[in-house]
Amino acid sequence: MTSVALLGQILDHANRADPYPLYAELRRTPVVRDESGPYLVSTYWEIHSLLHDPRVSSDVRNLAPEARTVAATDDPDLPPSFIRLDPPDHDRLRRLIMRTYGPPHAPRRVYDLRGEISGIVSGLIDRFQGRDRIDLVEDFSYPFPVTVICRLLGVPPEDEHRFHGWADTVATAIEPPSGTPEERQVHREAVREARHQLAAYLSGLIDQRRRAPRDDMISGLATERGGDESPMSVSEMLSNLTLLLIAGHETTVNIITNGMLTLLRHPDALKQLREDPEMIYPLVEELLRFEPPVQLLPERTTLDDIEIGGTTIPKGASLWLVPASGNRDPKRFPEPDRFLPDRPDNQHFGFGSGIHNCIGSPLARLEAQTALTELVRRLDNPRLVEDPPPYRRNAVLRGPRHLAIAYDGVKR
Repeated sequence: MTSVALLGQILDHANRADPYPLYAELRRTPVVRDESGPYLVSTYWEIHSLLHDPRVSSDVRNLAPEARTVAATDDPDLPPSFIRLDPPDHDRLRRLIMRTYGPPHAPRRVYDLRGEISGIVSGLIDRFQGRDRIDLVEDFSYPFPVTVICRLLGVPPEDEHRFHGWADTVATAIEPPSGTPEERQVHREAVREARHQLAAYLSGLIDQRRRAPRDDMISGLATERGGDESPMSVSEMLSNLTLLLIAGHETTVNIITNGMLTLLRHPDALKQLREDPEMIYPLVEELLRFEPPVQLLPERTTLDDIEIGGTTIPKGASLWLVPASGNRDPKRFPEPDRFLPDRPDNQHFGFGSGIHNCIGSPLARLEAQTALTELVRRLDNPRLVEDPPPYRRNAVLRGPRHLAIAYDGVKR
């Protein structure tokens, strides 16, 4: 193991459009300690092993103070969300959320959204009529998933625009700090204010749903008695509803935007999907491998010394996993830098793995499948206006900030 200075380059916005050569360089050594301190793990089987290792903690409170390189991303006034916890606390909260969202208690929650999701997609594309150019992010990729997650949670439609702003601001807390000390302080204050506004709003909704429950996730959490385990406190609900908002919105924006960008760069795949819509199922899985919405998993830590890839990572160290690099590991995926829509055995890290595997993956898949199928079907001769497009600053939730697409018309 040698010390390298690749993390700074990966986080540098100048490399956001194509970080994959940096990941390839990183994979030359499966486990390496960056000169800034964290241990970086970049190869598929080593990442897979650590994601399933109970000695790896997601709770930053187990991180040695001197090893911290990222400011706390959770609200200091609230307990951590379940993805920032380890068993048994993680398991209890995850089970309570799943009672309102999926099997066995709500097995049709996502399936029953199919018609509504199709209607939202159709309505947004209808607005493209009479134009010859759109910004896919502003006109489609942002409003679509925020509308879906708000309806799933039970947020009134007239308040959806407020959630867009809060989600955008709070999501920037995941990004390692940059800029001058003054700029960092301004950023921290903006995130804190967005969190407080969101928490105050959600507190009001929780109170309303306790008094008059509806068929939505907030009502489910607010009235859940927990069975054999204690129900969520209000503060736990606020932490985890904020997580569901961010995870259910920001990642899907990137899946759809990166997906359409990839299809426009691969016209044969776009043509194949247009001619055979059933191709969307393996195609979305390949998109999740090729351009995953979450590129980095920062600041996990070790509860004991762990030997992996010929390197011993000491207890309490800062551990950064790079799933986007693992997805391009040639030891796991033949021709990893090629986009192959029907790639077999595609066990990617697009939604993570292990106990923290994304609970929203069924919904995100459905949203991406519906959105991309309809965009490809209805846009006549779509083409990129700018390539590469401008990217968001966030290196963890990587995706274009804008994606200008020109087209000749909109089909019915």
